Amino acid sequence: MTGTLNRIIALALLPVAVLTITACQRTAEEPFAKVVPSAIIEVRDEPTQAELDKETQVVMLGTGNPVPDAHRAGPSIAVIHKGEAYLFDIGAGAIQNAVTARYQYDIPSLYPSQICCVFLTHLHSDHTMDYAELAYTLWWRRRKPLFAWGPRGLEQMTQGMVEMMAADTALRRSGVQPVQNPKAHKVNVTEIGEGIVFQKDDLTIEAFAVNHGEIKPAYGYKITTADMSIVISGDTAYSEKVLEKSRGVDLLFHEVISDSGLAGATEFWQNYHKSSHTLASDLGKLASEARPGLLVLYHGLFYGVPEAVIVDEVRTTYDGEVVLADDLDIF
Repeated sequence: MTGTLNRIIALALLPVAVLTITACQRTAEEPFAKVVPSAIIEVRDEPTQAELDKETQVVMLGTGNPVPDAHRAGPSIAVIHKGEAYLFDIGAGAIQNAVTARYQYDIPSLYPSQICCVFLTHLHSDHTMDYAELAYTLWWRRRKPLFAWGPRGLEQMTQGMVEMMAADTALRRSGVQPVQNPKAHKVNVTEIGEGIVFQKDDLTIEAFAVNHGEIKPAYGYKITTADMSIVISGDTAYSEKVLEKSRGVDLLFHEVISDSGLAGATEFWQNYHKSSHTLASDLGKLASEARPGLLVLYHGLFYGVPEAVIVDEVRTTYDGEVVLADDLDIF
C-alpha cells in the first residue's frame, strides 16, 4: 500500500473558498495539510499523457456496510488505469469521497462527471445508493454518458432512476442553462453473465458468480492490467470461485464478518450471515490457499466488536499480509 488515509477530516472552509483536508496519519516528510479547491467544474476531452503513464491505482471510496457509519461510506472501490476510473459498486457517500480523492491524490478521472464506468456486484441498496448521484452529478457537462455493467435487474433500476430524475432533465434541457450533451444522463447499461465483460488495451475485467445466499446472480470481479492483478469479492459466503480467481493476485479485496461478533447474535442472524457472508476465520483459510500479495478487508460486519478484532480473527488462520481498509486508502 503506497499510502494510507485512515480518516479524512474536513477542518474548515477558508475565506478563500478552499477546503483544508488533513490526514490523521502522515509521515514526517508529508505536509501537514493539503489545500483542496472547492466547487470547480472540470471538463476534459481525454486523459493527459501523465495519466496514461501512471501505474494502476486502487482507491477505497467506501468500506462500509448497510449500517450507517460516520466514518465509512457504502462499499465502492475505484481502479484507476490509464486515465480512467472504473468503479466497483457505488454505495452511499462514495461520490463525495471520489471528489475528495480526486484532489487528495491528484486523480482527475475521479471527478464525478469524468468517471466513465461502474460495475455492480449485485443490486442491494448499500451497493447502489450513489448510482443516481454518479449518473446525474453535472450530467450536462459530461463528455460522454456513464457506462454500467451488472446483474439482471440493472436495466430496471436504471429506468427507475431516469423516471425519478425526469423533472431535472426536462428543466435543464428546456431552460437557458447550457447543456453540452442533452442525452448524457442516459446510462449505457449492460446486464452481464460470467466471463470477460470489458477489455481495453491491457485492461481486462472478468465477472464470476459468488454465493451471496438467496441473492442471485451476485458477482465478484477480477481485474488484470499489465502491472497489477486484483480480485474484488463483492458480498459472498466462502467461495471456491473466489479462491480460484484469487490465486497469486497482487490484491484481494474481500468482505468479512467477525467470528466473535456474530457469535453474540441470535440464531436467526447467525444462520443468515453464514449463508451470505464470509467469517474472518474462513477468509483466513481462503487466503492461506490463494496467497495474494495483500489481503484487504472491506465491507466489514463487526457486530459490536472493536474493528481491529476482525484482523486478528483473520490472522488466526492466515500468516500473510492483511489490512482492514478505511475510506480513502490508496493502493
